Amino acid sequence: MTYISGFLIPVPDDRKEDYRKMAAEAADMFKGYGALEIMEAWGEDVRDGKVTDFRRAVLAKENESVVFSWIVWPDRATADAAEKKMMEDESMTPPADMPFDGKRMIFGGFAPIFEMGRKGDGK
Repeated sequence: MTYISGFLIPVPDDRKEDYRKMAAEAADMFKGYGALEIMEAWGEDVRDGKVTDFRRAVLAKENESVVFSWIVWPDRATADAAEKKMMEDESMTPPADMPFDGKRMIFGGFAPIFEMGRKGDGK
């Protein structure tokens, strides 16, 4: 069963293209580690909640947008192996001029309980 690595990232609005380029460059590496699909989605309709919301979750500032991102892996074992390889890969050292504040990024691994669409058929 597929496994999902999910991310919520605050990115300064004026660094959108820098972030997109970084994500595109990283995609080849993730694919090499076994990723099946990668999605980087720039927040356009991210509403303020009454208790919490995406922006508050990452302490997004007024001049920042929230990126909702995920990587689809064939299974958790592949995701775990990829994470281990990335931790050992010197090219994964963050550049001095990162296009986002990694300290405010939220991430986690998720096991799908229902899929519908490109791969799943709702069963």
